Amino acid sequence: MYRLYDSRQTGGVAVDAALTEIGADFEYLEVDIGKGDQFSEDFTRINPRQQVPALQLPDGTVLTEVIAILMHLADTHPEAALAPPAGTIERAQVNRWLSFLATNVYEGEKRRVRPSRYTVESDGEQAVVDSAKDYVARQYEVFEGCLGDGPYVQGGRFGILDIYLWMLVQWWDDFGWLKRTCPKILRLVETVMERPRIKPVHLARFGPGLGLD
Repeated sequence: MYRLYDSRQTGGVAVDAALTEIGADFEYLEVDIGKGDQFSEDFTRINPRQQVPALQLPDGTVLTEVIAILMHLADTHPEAALAPPAGTIERAQVNRWLSFLATNVYEGEKRRVRPSRYTVESDGEQAVVDSAKDYVARQYEVFEGCLGDGPYVQGGRFGILDIYLWMLVQWWDDFGWLKRTCPKILRLVETVMERPRIKPVHLARFGPGLGLD
């Protein structure tokens, strides 16, 4: 059995969705980061970085970092077809865009949502927010320009890249802009959130509709 250590509004929702999509037997263990549970002695033994998510594999090994976990799940559950086989150009493209989204969009959203961590000046937080939002918007536009007709990033093939994008977009705060500027991204995310196995995860983590509730 897998054990997923996570908190509600984190990137770990992508791992939750992937485990659910492949039909894995797993236990969800809440780490209340609002109460600082990630700093506890017990959790620090699980992940010395004191961050969620952390996934304990059936053999007891612990994996951290969302992208690494998603790639591992895709590779160890090939029957779910959540990623093309390793060594193919199709898989290289999945790895490429996962890296792009994590490096640019995920990090940009961290700056936008938690600006106090990126400036020592209390009156400088709004500048961090504005800069981060502009930066993330540019990255979404780049990604939009590379999408085909869908319904998923790789056409009819659904996978971990679609799950990761679905997770990221929930943090965005201007869905009017997304509809006008990145309609393919919005359509893809709405398709993912309605998948039969992912819909319950979406409702539990985000509530009805798009965005954090």
